[in-house]
Amino acid sequence: MISAQNWADAEQLWDFQQMHHEPRRCSVAIGLGSHDLGVAEVAVDLYQRGMAPLIVFTGATSRTTRERMPRGEAEHYRERALELGVPDSAILVEPQARNTGENIRFSRSLLADQGVLVESVLLVSKPYEERRAYATARKLWPEVEIVSASAPMTLAEYVESIQDPRLVFDMLVGAQQRLLVYPQQGFLIHQDVPFAVSVAYERLCVDGFTSRLVA
Repeated sequence: MISAQNWADAEQLWDFQQMHHEPRRCSVAIGLGSHDLGVAEVAVDLYQRGMAPLIVFTGATSRTTRERMPRGEAEHYRERALELGVPDSAILVEPQARNTGENIRFSRSLLADQGVLVESVLLVSKPYEERRAYATARKLWPEVEIVSASAPMTLAEYVESIQDPRLVFDMLVGAQQRLLVYPQQGFLIHQDVPFAVSVAYERLCVDGFTSRLVA
């Protein structure tokens, strides 16, 4: 049973996990691999609106994408972008990354190898991973400006698309926990967390939305 308080707390985390950046033209768009082809579609939309002249798709496969994306997340993203009309010449594929840190580091190396001057990055992720992706990029690539982007969806719309509210709440709690513990491990920058968000996170943990927590 998911209570009204659970929904209110999840809304707090959902809003905090998004950076609320206004998209603007950047040197490159980087689509972070995942199970969600919507990330590729957002990157394509930004490209077609003239927000970036080049797209990098980054990601290998994971436990959750091995069956759905057997050729690798980045390659399936690329195929979706081609279907939507992006020319192959405007796409680079980084097929090795298995976590957000590798997404950033490997994309950075690929762009350097291709001689692409990068001053700013449109960093495209799932909505509930914007803040962690931003914090990771700021840690590993501090000299470039990072502009976060994701599908413009409400929590209710995202839950409807996934058809599993408990899973979405678990993912939100897991994303919030990583913002707390990963800075201590050197994976991302520290960010202050509003009190209301901390309270919402703790309540959701107590109520058992913990399947995506790291040890």
